[in-house]
Amino acid sequence: MKLGYSSNAFVRMSLFSAIKQIADLGFGGIEIMGDRPHLYPPDWNDEALQYLKKNIHNKGLHITNINSFTLFAVGDTYLPSWIEAGASRREMRVTHTLQSLHMADQLGCTNISVPPGGPLPSGMSRKEALRLFHAGLDQVIPLAEELGVKILIEPEPDLLMENTKQIRSFITDIRSPQVGINFDIGHFFCAGEEPGESFQELLPWIGHVHIEDIAATRQHHHLIPGQGAIDFETVLQAIKNTGYHGDISLELYTYADKPKEAGEESLDHLLPIFETVGFPPANLLRTGE
Repeated sequence: MKLGYSSNAFVRMSLFSAIKQIADLGFGGIEIMGDRPHLYPPDWNDEALQYLKKNIHNKGLHITNINSFTLFAVGDTYLPSWIEAGASRREMRVTHTLQSLHMADQLGCTNISVPPGGPLPSGMSRKEALRLFHAGLDQVIPLAEELGVKILIEPEPDLLMENTKQIRSFITDIRSPQVGINFDIGHFFCAGEEPGESFQELLPWIGHVHIEDIAATRQHHHLIPGQGAIDFETVLQAIKNTGYHGDISLELYTYADKPKEAGEESLDHLLPIFETVGFPPANLLRTGE
């Protein structure tokens, strides 16, 4: 297990600058934003990807995940989505996912994360939206199986799937071991759930974890751990008890004005808790260049 930091907190600098800062902070891993301004697939050729892979390795970092959720290069945080009414818009999401799978394979990363459908379009039934999402996944699963790279669906507030019941119902219908869940602790808290309990129920499908804090209001706004209401000792103890050994990445895109300081404060709060529940910090952090 490595504790990573998502590069989407560093959107005001280049990916290479973000890599350096994340390594200097001591994180053991980096989650790479699979979108502009960082790793939007059409912007990178094979030679550039190999240079990037070498740079990350030389900094002593492990790639925890390619975060292919947003599509700012051609849309926004949620769009184009898997469930838009227009077929050409859905195809953009499918193409981006296929390209992200290829990039992950070239970089030696074993998983990418994707949105859980998208916002339900006006006038579209939930049944139709679920059908469209399944149809989109059917176009990308064969490549994921060929490459051995997992597609991790990330439930999020106000999207097609936001809670344990919804994602479990959906994912149990998918007959591929290459489709799983990116478990965002804060998102399940926003949905009114106890994240530790949700984690235990969804464990068979969880391939990566996002960590951040959320206010007591459960409003979806990522906070530095320790500034919100999540009981991280209880949550991390529950994760430890399941035997989960995958990676965990800090996701603080809300702190683009001070990502370094947010990372430092997060480590100060989280590392003692990781140690208390039985995750030795030395195993989570960078081991040196």
